[in-house]
Amino acid sequence: MFVRLAILVLAAALAVGLAARPSGSAGKPVRYVVQPTDTLWSIAAKHYPGDPREGIWELQKRNHLTDTTLVPGQRLVLP
Repeated sequence: MFVRLAILVLAAALAVGLAARPSGSAGKPVRYVVQPTDTLWSIAAKHYPGDPREGIWELQKRNHLTDTTLVPGQRLVLP
């Protein structure tokens, strides 16, 4: 009895694993060109809901920024 149940569970897990596909909801990354008056705070406030500090952290992490200095014309990927 236990063996049949184990085989059934394994078969179901295999079927789900084969049928699962990426959702594709991430889409293409959005790129942003830094303007002369932009700061990480202003970009995060425009593009992320809620507290801009979370957006700043995501921007720094995604773009491998070690500080908050931005240069006009710099290209950022928005997470």
